[in-house]
Formats: sequence, structure tokens, C-alpha cells
Amino acid sequence: MTRVAFLRHGATAWNLAARLQGRADPPLAPEGEARLKQRDLPPLLSGWRCLTSPLKRARQTAVLLGRDGALVDARLVEMDWGAWEGETLVDLRARLGPALATNEARGLDFRPEGGESPRQVIARLAPLLAEIAATGRDTLGITHKGVIRACLALATGWTMAGKAPVRLAWEAVHCFVLDADGRPAPETLNLPLVERCAGS
Repeated sequence: MTRVAFLRHGATAWNLAARLQGRADPPLAPEGEARLKQRDLPPLLSGWRCLTSPLKRARQTAVLLGRDGALVDARLVEMDWGAWEGETLVDLRARLGPALATNEARGLDFRPEGGESPRQVIARLAPLLAEIAATGRDTLGITHKGVIRACLALATGWTMAGKAPVRLAWEAVHCFVLDADGRPAPETLNLPLVERCAGS
């Protein structure tokens, strides 16, 4: 049995302003750094291999959580939000109105202008999961909300046309079991980060 776990990066200024980041590459905000300095990964992940998205916010998160040796894998990069990067969903809904609602109702085939659909995220994530299963090495990926949601969809059959089958916490680790072909099944979702011991 091989397991894969995913953790979203710490907060950036864009996160705090509810702006869509996608492939934009802002660093962690001071608040995000401070929060991570008070946290450790759950003991379950001790000894696991670690991969990270190439984006700065994910690589910084890996370092702050003691995973300096994390390997970068481009397949863990955030969903591409195209022309909508830097905007808020509130502003997009006000500007695009029914057209955005129709697009969102497409679920896995929702696609931002000039961007990437969740189905395309799944298409690049699935080969990585198959590779992890083939290695037999439990692996943590420090990544992004879009990638974690894509894995949940792959694991549960969620079409993203409605609410997620599980409410995911974003300062938590989400663990999946992989079958021999790399298909995930939920194991432990919403496993919280732990308070860092004083002096560690």
C-alpha cells in the first residue's frame, strides 16, 4: 500500500486579499511565514519523501516545515487561471454575471479565460500518482488548492458541478491511498498541522 498526502502552501498577500493566484508567483506573506514557523507536519509523515510545486509559495512552505530537500515537480503547480489571475471571484461574478455561473456549472470542464480546467489538472496529476504508486514510497506533495481538489475529484468521482463531498481544511494534510495503478482513495482528510514545540 502506497500513500500520498497533500498540503496547501502557506498564505500569501494575494490569499489574504482573496485574489486568484494560479501561476502568478507571489511569496508567502509575513503572516503566512509566521504561522508556518509555529507549525510542524503530523508525525504520520515522518520519513515520507517530499515533492513541491515549483511556485515560490510552495517551496517556501516546504523549507519552513523542515523539508528543505523537497524535490520540485512541475505537475504539482497550481491550476492556470489565465486572464483571471489577480482578480477576486466577487469581482468576476459582478462583471461576468450569468456567463460565469454557466461556466462554473460545467464542473470539471470549468475553464477560466486563457486558463486550465480541473479536468486538465487531473490529466497531469494522474501520471504523477501512478509514478508514486510504482515507487512504493509514501510521498507528501506541498501544492495548491486546485491540485488537492483535483485529487479529491479523482478519488471520489466528484464532478465539481456541486459541493465537494468533503469540506477540506486548508491548513491541514489530506492523505490518500493509491492502488497499483495510482488511483487514489481517501484515507485521512483534514489531518491538522501540529503546534511546534518551543525551541524546536
